[in-house]
Amino acid sequence: MFAGYWRAPDKTAEDLRPDGFFVTGDVATMDSEGRIAIVGRAKDVIISGGFNVYPKEVELVLDAVPGVRESAVVGAPHADLGEGVVAVLVAEAEPLAQAVLDAALARALGRHKHPRRFVWVAALPRNAMGKIAKSELRALVADIYSTPPPA
Repeated sequence: MFAGYWRAPDKTAEDLRPDGFFVTGDVATMDSEGRIAIVGRAKDVIISGGFNVYPKEVELVLDAVPGVRESAVVGAPHADLGEGVVAVLVAEAEPLAQAVLDAALARALGRHKHPRRFVWVAALPRNAMGKIAKSELRALVADIYSTPPPA
């Protein structure tokens, strides 16, 4: 695929195995017929109460809700769960009631995957490549579980 990262031998050693295979960081599942589906990125996995939550799975549900322009899901420190799931959302017009989001999530996902906090923003931060800057979002919500949820 490639010989390594430019002037980054430590990163090359981390991601390129001696047998030539490149570690992408993608997390995938394979069904009984051998079809593979990418479900997320290993570095983005949220471990909440001992359960793995793949942000992409939650984002797909939230993005399908009418009135949600886009979403990003990250983990934030949580005293009891280790990490709590947080959804950062951009509205089409006005932020939706949490009950609307909860209902959509309940139809599609197990309860342990549901965000316990929702944050509405004007736009999601992006890096130079146009990808959502999840590290910025994690910093934004780092203390969200240290205060009671809004009434």
